[in-house]
Amino acid sequence: MKRCLTCGATYPSSERACNACGAHPATIDGLEAHAPDLSQDGGGFKANYFPELAVLEQANFWFRARNELIAWAAKKYAPDLQSFLEIGCGTGYVLSRIAKDFPSAQIYGSEIFSAGLPFAMKRLPSARFMQMDARQIPFNDEFDAIGAFDVLEHIHEDLDVLAQTRLALKADGVLLLTVPQHRWLWSAADVHACHVRRYTAEELHRKLKATGFDIKLSTSFVSFLLPAMWASRTRQAKAPEELSAGAELEIPDVLNQIFYQIMRLESGFIRMGVKFPAGGSRLIVAQKSKQRAMQNR
Repeated sequence: MKRCLTCGATYPSSERACNACGAHPATIDGLEAHAPDLSQDGGGFKANYFPELAVLEQANFWFRARNELIAWAAKKYAPDLQSFLEIGCGTGYVLSRIAKDFPSAQIYGSEIFSAGLPFAMKRLPSARFMQMDARQIPFNDEFDAIGAFDVLEHIHEDLDVLAQTRLALKADGVLLLTVPQHRWLWSAADVHACHVRRYTAEELHRKLKATGFDIKLSTSFVSFLLPAMWASRTRQAKAPEELSAGAELEIPDVLNQIFYQIMRLESGFIRMGVKFPAGGSRLIVAQKSKQRAMQNR
């Protein structure tokens, strides 16, 4: 079901306008825009990063390995997925992998910055895209799974995003998250990337439970490369404004391949059930809590 952001009423997803008040989303370049005032300057990111990221993602070790880990988690924890929404889909790199692994699913991508959506549409013309503020998701009980991959750390109101995500999920729906972690890794690269935090596992677990989720999987990744990541950040001499969109991910080809194989090895351990306590990022799979849902009725 859609949820009207004007009056709060719900109405069929196939309808464009709210049955109760007649309100309907604006359009930007032919796409639904649920927060059009934020489409150019929604904060938390810089829209001029999208062209560089669109080129960097397909070849870079971190994006490739993270994509494979996300795809594995989706297949393991949402094997019957028929509807999927990505929050902050950017250029559509992750979304294209989800679509490949779940060819019969309805795929939705959302982005607060309308500038990212043309890249995503080119990658995945069959998906449904929209401009949207994750703090106000216009759906109730709609999706089997929702993903937010390195998005939550950009948003001050992360509890609002998690609560909205829960509302948009169907009963037993699954939330897939990746976030940067360890506050001691904070550096100019985080400032440049418009992060507002790096998480601790305890903080994120607490916030997920407070917003009505049961945690099914929580593990660090980029664990084997953590020493290299720490060394890179402690030696970083450039000011945030001097860094490129890729920042620390722009490395020589040979090193890129070595790092990719190391992350694939690490991913193999995660698939076998190993949970790493430390790493540059954290992967979490959480399920909409049945108990919380009953209390809310």
